[in-house]
Amino acid sequence: MNPDLDLTLERIIRAPRAEVWKAWTDPASFEQWWIPAPMQCRVERFEARPGGALVTRMSEDGTAFVPHLDASFLLVDELERIVFTNAVDSAWRPAAPEPVVMTAEIIFGDHPDGTDYRVIVRHGDPASRARHEKLGFAEGWGTVTGQLAALAEERAAR
Repeated sequence: MNPDLDLTLERIIRAPRAEVWKAWTDPASFEQWWIPAPMQCRVERFEARPGGALVTRMSEDGTAFVPHLDASFLLVDELERIVFTNAVDSAWRPAAPEPVVMTAEIIFGDHPDGTDYRVIVRHGDPASRARHEKLGFAEGWGTVTGQLAALAEERAAR
């Protein structure tokens, strides 16, 4: 982790790691938490494997969906780690997405209370990191992580 280039988020999710992993890797579950509510998410492509596509759309009204994320998975280590980037789109073409190019690493660990969930979002330069932070990284990623936790915790309680 490089504090000049990376933004991080950590949370203990009170659900087993397998439940959090499932909420992350099942497209129907992913749609339920990936975008801050009340916005809605639609998964266009979700291939949780190295080189697989991660393409989502978002909507304010549930009717008109616009592009949100066109990315590629770089690494998918079951129950351990997911790495994806929007620097390479779902067709494996170099991309320069607005507002920021990033590579995100999601780490799933065991914790006595459930899952130690960690996010590291890497940027190519300090200006990109600062832009992402100013645009609301902590609030946005914090909100969706809360939504992920709520889904996984609810399922674990069943």
